[in-house]
Amino acid sequence: MQTDDREPDRSGSPGERTAGDKVHVIACGAIAREVLAVQKLNGLDHIELTCLPAIWHAHPQRIAPGLEQAIVEARGRGIEKIFIGYADCGTGGAIDKICEREGIERLSGPHCYSFFAGNADFAARWEDDVTAFFLTDFLARQFEAFVIVPLGLDRHPELKDMYFAHYTKLVYLSQVEDPALQEKAKWAADYLGVAYEYRHTGYGDLQTELLTASR
Repeated sequence: MQTDDREPDRSGSPGERTAGDKVHVIACGAIAREVLAVQKLNGLDHIELTCLPAIWHAHPQRIAPGLEQAIVEARGRGIEKIFIGYADCGTGGAIDKICEREGIERLSGPHCYSFFAGNADFAARWEDDVTAFFLTDFLARQFEAFVIVPLGLDRHPELKDMYFAHYTKLVYLSQVEDPALQEKAKWAADYLGVAYEYRHTGYGDLQTELLTASR
C-alpha cells in the first residue's frame, strides 16, 4: 500500500523529492492505520508505506522472508532509506539479522504492545503485567479474526480455558480514545473470563521513532 499517491512535482521547486529522498516504511499491516495517522499528524509526506499481512503474526516465520522481498523491491525502485515497522515480533532475532545486513533500522522493542506503551514503561510494568493479555486498537477491532478463529475457539470453545488458564487480566492499550473499541475490548475480557484494564497510550514510541527515521 503506497501512501503518497500524488502526482510528482516536476516544477524543480525546493520541495521536489525523488525516490532517493523518500523514507520507505515496511510495516506490519496491524499498525498500518497508526503509521498513516502519525504521518498525517506530523506532515510526513515523504514517507511511503508498504504493509505485509497482519496475520503473519500467527506464522512469524513468514515475516523475515517477506521483509527481505519487500526490501529488494524497494531497492529496485531506487529507494535508499528504508525503515522496518516491526519490532522483533516473535521472529527470534531474524529481523535484526536483516537490519544488520542491510544497514537499516527497525522499531525498538519486542512487539507492538511494548512500543505503543513506550518500551521503558512496558518494561517497568512487566512484573505486574506478566499474566496480562494485551490488545491494541487493531486487536480490539479484530479480536475474533485474529484470536478466536486462529486458535480454533469458534470450533472448539472448550479449548479456551486451556489456552488462557494463566491469564488474569486483559489490558487494552488504546491508540485512540474510542468508546466503541473500549466496548469491544471489554467484551473480549468477558469472553476470556479475566479482569479488564484500560490504558490510553497514543502512538507511543511508534511516533517518536518514525519522526527520527523521517529526518
